[in-house]
Amino acid sequence: HVQLVESGGGSVGVGGSLTLSCKTSGVWYSSYCMAWFRQSEGAQREWVSGIDPSSCTTYADSVKDRFTISKDASKNTVYLKMDDLKPDDTAIYYCAARYSEYCYRRIIDFGEWGQGTQVTVS
Repeated sequence: HVQLVESGGGSVGVGGSLTLSCKTSGVWYSSYCMAWFRQSEGAQREWVSGIDPSSCTTYADSVKDRFTISKDASKNTVYLKMDDLKPDDTAIYYCAARYSEYCYRRIIDFGEWGQGTQVTVS
């Protein structure tokens, strides 16, 4: 099975930056699509960004040009660098994985999830 552990969350001021990490284990790393989702209180979980096995990246319109997803194979870790943070970015951020050559955006398409890390912007 795949284990995902998020870290790097915290409280930051408006306009600040934060980088989240998703440490993976039990993953055939090079063959997995990795993604970040987030869920605010009272809202549904939404897709934020994805990175496929070839390192092609995609972003939700709400975070495009502010967030950057990347991965480091040597550390088996996926990152989400968040800049110019806004109050609407406040949410629990989840890392997700799927064995696939391309990335999905639907929650139901991901079978492996981390426990989440809280990001608060105020």
